[in-house]
Amino acid sequence: MTTDMGFRLSKQRKVILEELKKVKTHPTADEVYDMVRKIIPRISLGTVYRNLEFLCGKGLILKLGAPGAQKRFDGTPEPHPHIRCAVCTSVADVDCDIEIPVIPSECTSGYTILSTNVEFVGVCPDCQEARQ
Repeated sequence: MTTDMGFRLSKQRKVILEELKKVKTHPTADEVYDMVRKIIPRISLGTVYRNLEFLCGKGLILKLGAPGAQKRFDGTPEPHPHIRCAVCTSVADVDCDIEIPVIPSECTSGYTILSTNVEFVGVCPDCQEARQ
């Protein structure tokens, strides 16, 4: 598989990317590992972690999560908002169009903006039900 960026993906990277693009659940690396093992049984967890980092670095997937929290991965790399459950840490896409904020350069304290991550925090329906 050759990407739009002009480089080839190994079989392992291709399978990881394809499996991640099939789901909307924003899985953890362990969950991606479980998905990929069904196709490549001998793949190691370390290989999945390294390839997820590679794919993130190339802009083919997104890595989500607050500092110190378990990271989740998104097969849709274009900027879009997410909502995360404060209880179980599941992540979902926000299902309506909202405008992604743009910060004027005079407000960045000299920073060069590389990306924007809009994340709302709430309690998912499953956790709301469990609380009752």
